[in-house]
Amino acid sequence: EVQLVESGGGLVQPGGSLRLSCAASGFIFSTLGMSWVRQAPGEGLEWVSSITDDGGRTAYADSVKGRFTMSRDNAKNTLYLEMNNLEPEDTAVYYCAQGGSTTWRARRSWGQGTQVTVSS
Repeated sequence: EVQLVESGGGLVQPGGSLRLSCAASGFIFSTLGMSWVRQAPGEGLEWVSSITDDGGRTAYADSVKGRFTMSRDNAKNTLYLEMNNLEPEDTAVYYCAQGGSTTWRARRSWGQGTQVTVSS
């Protein structure tokens, strides 16, 4: 059974930082591209970033480029999202998802999410 467990969310002031983690199990993590997606209140799922299976390449939505950094540790079956200079518009539930930027939605496989709230 595939399990994706996100953690690290919380309340942070504008300009602050958070590091999200996603512990993966139930599949061969090192063979699959992965993504972070988010859902703001009242909105649909929005792609945030993706990383290749070996971690060699990443891609980011324009709205987070230069502020967010995605990485992975295949030895620990863990995905990360380092978020800096957070803005109120980043407030959302963040999910890690199986698949890359063009496949995650069709796979429909993501965790329960972790809440990120950016507010003063």
